[in-house]
This record gives sequence, C-alpha cells and structure tokens, in this order.
Amino acid sequence: MISEPLRGPDESDDHPTPLFNWLKQRAAGVLLHPTSLPGEQGCGVFDQHAVRFLDFLKEAGLKYWQVCPLGPTGYGDSPYQCFSAFAGNPYLVDLAVLIRFGLLAADDLAELAALPPDRTDYGAIYRIKPRLLRAAFEKFRKKKPALPYGDFPAFCRREAHWLDGYAYFRALKDHFKGIAWWEWPAGERDFAKARKSPLHAQLADAIAAHQFAQYLFFGQWALVRAAARERGVQIIGDLPIFVAADSADAWGNPALFELDHKTFLPLAVAGVPPDYFSADGQLWGNPLYRWEAHRADGYAWWIARLRASFEICDVVRIDHFRGFDAYWRIPFPAKNARVGEWVPGPGLDLFRAFRAALPDARIIAEDLGVLTDSVVQLRDDSGLPGMLVLQFAWGSDAGNGYLPHNAVPNSVIYPGTHDNDTTLGWYQAAPEAERNYVRRYLRVSGTDVPWDFIRASYGGVSRLAVFSLQDVFALGSVARFNTPAKAEGNWQWRYRAAALEKLFGSTTTYLRELATLTGR
Repeated sequence: MISEPLRGPDESDDHPTPLFNWLKQRAAGVLLHPTSLPGEQGCGVFDQHAVRFLDFLKEAGLKYWQVCPLGPTGYGDSPYQCFSAFAGNPYLVDLAVLIRFGLLAADDLAELAALPPDRTDYGAIYRIKPRLLRAAFEKFRKKKPALPYGDFPAFCRREAHWLDGYAYFRALKDHFKGIAWWEWPAGERDFAKARKSPLHAQLADAIAAHQFAQYLFFGQWALVRAAARERGVQIIGDLPIFVAADSADAWGNPALFELDHKTFLPLAVAGVPPDYFSADGQLWGNPLYRWEAHRADGYAWWIARLRASFEICDVVRIDHFRGFDAYWRIPFPAKNARVGEWVPGPGLDLFRAFRAALPDARIIAEDLGVLTDSVVQLRDDSGLPGMLVLQFAWGSDAGNGYLPHNAVPNSVIYPGTHDNDTTLGWYQAAPEAERNYVRRYLRVSGTDVPWDFIRASYGGVSRLAVFSLQDVFALGSVARFNTPAKAEGNWQWRYRAAALEKLFGSTTTYLRELATLTGR
C-alpha cells in the first residue's frame, strides 16, 4: 500500500503553465454507445446504421460523437469492466458484411435477427455471436478471401504486444468454462508459467480465432472512423481509470496491481464511498495499481494504454479522474464500499509522463463528485477540461458549481451522462424545489426540460457541450442506459432506425441553428 503521495522531486505547488491546453473551439456533440445503434444483430454494430448516425451528426452541425469504452465486456455487460484495456468488443462486429465474402450464410444470422430490436439481450448474444465468429474464422482460414481490413497476419504482428496475451487469455477462459483466471490451475494462473504450458499449443486455433475477431473489430471501426472524418465528426472515447480483476491486463501484469503473489486475489479493490448514487457507496471491485511499480518504469503500461486509445479515438475522456489524486481503497473482501481509506495516487507525475510521450493528447477529465482542493489543483495544473452535469445543478443555490454561469470555458457541459437518468426521467423524479429552480433559472414552463437543458448547454460558456441521444428524443426513464450500483439490467437501451430518420429535417435544422447562434 502507498503511504505517501508519489510526487516528483522538482514538483512545487505553483504550476503556471498547464501541461495540456487543447480545448480552444466551441462545439457540440452527442453521447451514444454503439450498442445502442439499431439493426438486426442483437445490438448495434459497425454497419450502415453507424454511418447513418454520423449523417445525423453532420446534418445537425454536431462535431463530436462520444462513446463509452469499446472493450470486450464480461459479466454484468459493463463497458467499464472489460476483459482487456486494449482489445475491442466483438459484439460490435458487423457479421452481415461477412456474408458477401462467403464466411457466413444469411441464415446464420437468423437467431440474432430474432432478438428484441429495442434492447440488447447480452445473454443471447453471448451464446450466439462467438460461435458465428468462430465459424467465420474457420472459413476465412480455408478460403483466404481478401477482406477490406488489410492483411490479417500483419495485423497480428503489429498488435502482438497486447493481442497475443489477450487472445491466449480468452482461449483459456473458454477452455476453463469461463471461470476467473485466479481459479485456473497453477500452471495457467501464473502468466509466466502459462506461456510455457502445453495448453498454449493445444489452444492455437482458439487463440487465432480470438485474434481474428479483433482483426474484424479494428478493421470495421477504422471504416466507421473514416466515415466520421469525411463528415467532420471526431470521436470522443472513454478510458476507465481501473481495469477489471478478471482481465488479460491483471493476468498478464500482476506486478502492476495490488494482488496477493500466491493466490492472485486482490489485496484491496476500487470504489467510492457513499455518494449521490448509493448510500453504501459503489463497490467496483477493480484491483488497485501498485503506483510505485508504474512509476519505476516511467508509466510504460499507462502510456501504451493511452496511445492505443488515441489510435481509435480523437479525444479520450478518462473516467474517475479524482482517483489520480487519491483513490478509495477498500480492503478485500468487502460487502460494500463504506469501509475504506483515501490513498494518494500518482498526481501530476503521471500527466507529465503523458505529456512527454503524447504531447498532442486531447484528454477530458471526468472530475465529478465531491472534489477536494488537491483534485481541482491537479485538474488545473494538467490543463484538462473538467465536466459539468446539469442534473446536479439545482439542489442548492447560485453557488452550485454545476450551474452554467459558474462554468469556465475549459470544460464540457452535459445535461446528464451515461450514469444519469434521462433528463425527462430525472425531472419527473426530482423534488419540486429542484424542478422550481430549473423553471426559474431557465425561464421555462417545465414542459420540455430535455430540450431546455440542451439549449442551456449550447448557450453555456463551456467550450464543449455533449448531450445524449435519449435527450434529443426526449425519452423518459425507460431509456436510461445505466444505473450505478445496480448489478443487472444496464447498458441495454437501443433506438429504432425510424426514430432517427424523423430527426432529419426540422430537428437537425434547429440544432444547426443553435450551433450558429452560440458559436458551436
């Protein structure tokens, strides 16, 4: 456990020049995770519906598409608990395009097409999609068609630094029926031993199949990004501060985490104490970093992770920014997050390393929650734009930091994030005192609050405004994407293609007019 802050020897309390200073232009964007796209494959994929959403952004004068993390999800289906910090989610791969290359038949997709069109059934996708991806790989290996994603062996060589370990991890998880890696036999539980295990050769085909799924993911996402660039749209990605305990990252790099060197179980886990979202706090369960080990090698793993994020996104939002200043350390095991202690993080030293390696990095700091002076100082010294959430603005008085008039230009304003209810759902459930404050502050009747918040975001001083597609549709709580501390039923909302089409015309024209009027 770290007992004192990891601060550089030349660090002082005065940092007149921020490390990063990238948010110069006013703009607006939409928050939508790709699983919420419409279609007939069980969840949204990288197909024509993704391109049509980009068409909507262009027509509306919107410059950014913000997504949640794109990694492969595990139990609970959360994009913030992924099997890898480097890999992509195979659920997002468009299988229909593989029919054209003879890798699948049209009938193969019937099971996916039969799934609900307006919510994601992750359990069904888990049963169906890996089997179809494996079948496509077997045909690819035999037919060797020229796919529009480049050379497969070249992809494997280029990404070997993370791909080899990840694919082996997933093959072993399949082999051991999905149990967590610390429950595997000793020969495979220890990564150093696992590389020499006979299973490595025995699982060669399975390893290659997982590599092929990643080849498809990154190849298809590259085409979506190219379509975004053609339309003047940039992608805001999302990087969770922590990795999942059951991940290729923890398995392959145990010395970088607070793990027992014999059992590989966490010594302590991540979360936050009781807050707005939960009286018991949030017990995330992620393993914590041995920050002294990261600092010893110049934060090499973190720099590689950030560089990989910028290879697939234009801007990266780092989740739980306050954890770099201090994080809530919960002894393992624990039933909730009430018992723990604040432990100092790496502080500005980490962001100096980022600046040296990636001087043009464009990062957003998710700095929500109760912020200490030291967290605010870290954000200001780094120069990263922080976040304002309008749903948090109405519970006190004019000094509330989330009110638009208290914003600074170097910030991003949201009506709500993926963790919030939709704005309509929030307003309907809010205390009358807060609803009254909304109506008085915005000078509105309260009959169209989602759009009132969108207009307030456009007119605010924050240089970047981002709002959810659910709020554009003015949907209620049924469209909420995630409820923190709720174990099941999250990440499922999807829209219908016809609903987006109705936005072309009057809505896109209105949004473009808002952008013109407010300089976005």
